[in-house]
Amino acid sequence: MPGTTLKRSLLAVALFTALGAGYAKYGGQLPGPGEAIAAPPASAVAAPAATVRTVALPDFAAIVEHAGPAVVNISVSGTRKTAARIDAPDPMFELFRRFGVPMPQERGPVHGLGSGFIVSSDGLILTNAHVVAEADEVTVKLTDKREFKAGVVGIDQLTDVAVLRIDARNLPTVRLGDPAQSRVGDWVVAIGSPFGFENTVTAGIISAKSRSLASDSYVPFIQTDVAINPGNSGGPLLNLAGEVIAINSQIYSRSGGYQGLAFAIPIDVVMNIQEQLVRYGKVSHGRLGVTIQEVSQSLAESFGLKSTAGALISSVEPGSPAAAAGLEAGDIILRVNGTAIDRSSELPPLIAATRPGTRVALGVWRKGASREIAVAVGEIPTAKIASGRSSEADGSRLGLALRPLTPDEKRQAGNAEGLVVENVSGPAARAGIRPGDIVLSLNGQSVRDVPQLRSLLERAGKTVALLIERDNAKLFVPVELG
Repeated sequence: MPGTTLKRSLLAVALFTALGAGYAKYGGQLPGPGEAIAAPPASAVAAPAATVRTVALPDFAAIVEHAGPAVVNISVSGTRKTAARIDAPDPMFELFRRFGVPMPQERGPVHGLGSGFIVSSDGLILTNAHVVAEADEVTVKLTDKREFKAGVVGIDQLTDVAVLRIDARNLPTVRLGDPAQSRVGDWVVAIGSPFGFENTVTAGIISAKSRSLASDSYVPFIQTDVAINPGNSGGPLLNLAGEVIAINSQIYSRSGGYQGLAFAIPIDVVMNIQEQLVRYGKVSHGRLGVTIQEVSQSLAESFGLKSTAGALISSVEPGSPAAAAGLEAGDIILRVNGTAIDRSSELPPLIAATRPGTRVALGVWRKGASREIAVAVGEIPTAKIASGRSSEADGSRLGLALRPLTPDEKRQAGNAEGLVVENVSGPAARAGIRPGDIVLSLNGQSVRDVPQLRSLLERAGKTVALLIERDNAKLFVPVELG
């Protein structure tokens, strides 16, 4: 057909042109069958615009070989209150559902898995607070299959750090590194027990540093794209030198599984918490008593600043350390003891890591001029006290994390003494004590503070009677200590 003849002619011309170009390029001779085509001379290739440095892939096997034996699997068990099961055909179920009546409560078993790592050869282990916070029993399993019952030395809910101890000696340990030396883009390795698969190794890079999450503004998280899943919590994040630079703590996910956004607590923050828990049994966090916000470009211009650095104070709490020092709404904190505050999110972890009572020098921008204001750092009133699940914690056998009443709470309670329940587990949880309850007395003795409560418990038998206040009503609750 004419159309077909024309197409074939055009194809032949194109093929001849292509072959002719290749024939001319290779000096009039085309390569034979199976013969390699030589690369064009270097002079014919354009030089790259920039030199890209290539490096060999990391030796992940060597890192795991050294650090792996010090990574442990943590399993926890306990009980918590859950809604009682009522089958749908039951008329009581319809009553509860239709009228919004609270469902009956019953105690149900709780089981969980996590990870941790050994930091001292005599059995000190680091993990996340949320891994062991509601546990009655904690079991640690080593890579050599040995299992130990662990005591909870203490937990700090604010930073999500917990310290455990097992009765063992000559254990393998990890090496600790300096998170400040790590860079965005550096390779990192995680070892843990995702979904119970013990000593699973994953790798990735550091995606960002000093991340602040809405629920944890006191921790400057390291963000990575390492595959982290439930069960990895509490495990180590290691650099290429095989040093632990952080504890894997959280993931950002819409599915509940890994989606490329993982967050780890820098090890320098963790070691500060560990030291306080081991030495004092609790953690004290510094506080200014201000509400802050980011400095936007428009705000910087309105305040006469040339950059958007700093933390803008939007309110000052009456009676707080900031108020006593004369800080005002509209002040912009630019420095703390000479350390620049580039973003507002950098201020809370810096102050929280400062021991209460310490005087710090704040570089402040106020009404178009810089000034220095000295502040005596206070203490966050809701700082968690180590939960009393072991003799090494707060000495309590109750399983309560407690704090004193704030001045406002005392006024509301008629200036009563007592301790507010922040977290509950173990015997107290089984007895029905809830967070928010106020412990007023133990066996008829008024409770003033945690040390006095410990003293009362030391003299108590296997069962104690707690007088608590709940919803403006007082009731006695018997607690079997066991």
